[in-house]
Amino acid sequence: MTVFLQSLVLGLLLGGVYALAASGLTLIFGVMKVINIAHGAFLVLASFITYTLWDVVGIDPLLAIVITTPVVFAIGWATYKVVVSPIRSAPMASTVLLTFGLALVLEGAMGEIWGNNSTAIRPAYADESFTLGGIFLPKAQVYGGLIAVAVLVVLWVVLTRTWLGRAIRAAASNPSSAQLVGIRTASVAALVFAIGIAAAGAGGAITGVLYPFVPGSHYQWIARLLAIVVLGGLGSLNGAVLGAILFGLAETFTSTYVSPSWATAVPYAIVFAVLLIRPQGLLGTRLREDAVAA
Repeated sequence: MTVFLQSLVLGLLLGGVYALAASGLTLIFGVMKVINIAHGAFLVLASFITYTLWDVVGIDPLLAIVITTPVVFAIGWATYKVVVSPIRSAPMASTVLLTFGLALVLEGAMGEIWGNNSTAIRPAYADESFTLGGIFLPKAQVYGGLIAVAVLVVLWVVLTRTWLGRAIRAAASNPSSAQLVGIRTASVAALVFAIGIAAAGAGGAITGVLYPFVPGSHYQWIARLLAIVVLGGLGSLNGAVLGAILFGLAETFTSTYVSPSWATAVPYAIVFAVLLIRPQGLLGTRLREDAVAA
């Protein structure tokens, strides 16, 4: 029972981190119908920025999230204005190719600045654990998971309790009607893209403490994040959270009860099984192809 409880808690904490990183990806799709293949690259970029703040400046990597997130937000806003905005109305295939190319550019830039060697952020508490009734919980994972949940709550409040959130929801559900009531959908799209990238930045600050990374790590992350949002339902923030929790639990329980070597494969097998039964994901809705392409 102790092993089960430990795996359950660690899976939930890991799922919280995954949910934070995936929330931005599904938010961007929900409003803009853009699948941002560069999302994982922005996450890794945030990990490198966090590493620099920790290694050079001496700021705790998890506290550095208050610096990393605004920096990545600004980068995301500029990226939208310069790169994404001109082809936003293009077919989805064009935006996929564009963001994939952007991911390659970011990978090259990170390799040029930080090199291609494996990088790890190891604060003093990285090898320490909390002990609760025989359950050992790594401090880095506990801190990271709690911070991820806190940021998700802030994002939820913004989306559900503010005028900006109402504008975002209106632009996502019916852009034409939103424009008729005075909502500048182009400005909302820029903010949503920047907020989505900032969520990836916050997630990258945390994952940089939990996992080693190289510029090419974005391939693994975009695969994981796409699987999560597809499992939950593209465009559904609640679905992304649910998919992330299931993904985190599947990884930890597989690692504990089967083998660590299967921890990566089993969650994807679950995604395949769910999509066979419910192609739109757990909380997603079916979209007409013409609506997606619009």
